[in-house]
Amino acid sequence: MHELGTVFYVLDRVEELVQEHELEKVGSVTLEVGEVSGIIPEYLVDCWKWACKKRTPALQEAELKIEKLEAVTYCENCGQTYPTMKYAKICPHCKSERTYLLTGNEYNIKEIEAY
Repeated sequence: MHELGTVFYVLDRVEELVQEHELEKVGSVTLEVGEVSGIIPEYLVDCWKWACKKRTPALQEAELKIEKLEAVTYCENCGQTYPTMKYAKICPHCKSERTYLLTGNEYNIKEIEAY
């Protein structure tokens, strides 16, 4: 379960920002999660709720919001992009296998609501 490690990483970064900007409370954190990142959003939320209770008072009631990032693949043969989940590795435009993933396997902290 790498969701717990992901949550700890995000919480560490948010705590750094809370201290750096002398914030009192974090209302929410919005994460962008790639659809082929291997991260299960439901597990991420469960880990978040558990881990926030163990952190500083500023984070104890913070909500986790998740936005899905679509996986997009690029074809080196024809230069087109396409949705990875629908077509996988084979380009639907030219049938080439000379493709690579552009987006969709990452996660990013998009927004932190704090005061």
